[in-house]
Amino acid sequence: MGIGKKVKMYMSFTKFRLSALVILSALSGYLFVGASNGVEITYLMLGGLLVTAASNGSNQIWERELDVLMNRTGKRPLPMGEMSVNEGLIVVAVCLLPGLWMLYQLNLGSMLLGLAAFVSYVFIYTPMKRISTWAVFIGAFPGAIPPMLGAVAGSDSFGLVPGVLFFVQFVWQFPHFWAIAWVAYDDYQQAGFSLLPSRQGRTRGSAFQIMVYSLALIPFSLLPWLMGWTDNWSLAIAGACSVLFFLQSYKLYLNLTIADAKKLMFASFIYLPVVQFLYVFTKIDSKIIEALWKHGTLF
Repeated sequence: MGIGKKVKMYMSFTKFRLSALVILSALSGYLFVGASNGVEITYLMLGGLLVTAASNGSNQIWERELDVLMNRTGKRPLPMGEMSVNEGLIVVAVCLLPGLWMLYQLNLGSMLLGLAAFVSYVFIYTPMKRISTWAVFIGAFPGAIPPMLGAVAGSDSFGLVPGVLFFVQFVWQFPHFWAIAWVAYDDYQQAGFSLLPSRQGRTRGSAFQIMVYSLALIPFSLLPWLMGWTDNWSLAIAGACSVLFFLQSYKLYLNLTIADAKKLMFASFIYLPVVQFLYVFTKIDSKIIEALWKHGTLF
């Protein structure tokens, strides 16, 4: 196999594009707490990319026999026989260990969060996907760690700011993933995955829960503004984005179509980086926040 094909195979095995989206969330958290060190950003981005790649590769090793059954995953390297399990394990190790080391160079908390995301995604969420619809709830925890990790990397502290950033992405996870599960429902069924909130699948009940979590995202997305960390542009733009996102979920509830679920899925991909970097661009200077805290006027 040529070098070009080998690189393409490894990118497929580690879901490189998805990994890149994940580290953008981590970067937004890092920048939001006011950190700006170039070396730290390199460690954060590369370390986060490698740990996420290791998680994605491990997921494909776990599910290699199930991936054969689905159209969307049947052409992955392991089902196609392009890669052996041993080679996959080596790739995972080569990604995971240096990735965790890089996060440790930032601080211990960053490394522990990266390790927690890897372990919970690979050893809890992945096997649970065939057992219970609660798998989505479990998967939302590692899925929401990136902005928290970025904030901890930049502040060396597990405080209120990392927690708020975590919960914004945690709530976003549900309509995001359920929209994907709606679109890919038939494929998931072939592998025995039941990932929509209702075991009956594409029902009004599933659409209702997607809509409820989309509605909950509106106040959660405004938390940084409510805490006094961002200016009124954050209120206006994040509020508008969240309302539009909710309206798309309402359309899915009304119509129950794959087309509307697809629109919600793509909207979720756009929504998250827009809102997270909006927080960065509209944040109030940290010195002002400190002054508000001291004078007791932050709330």
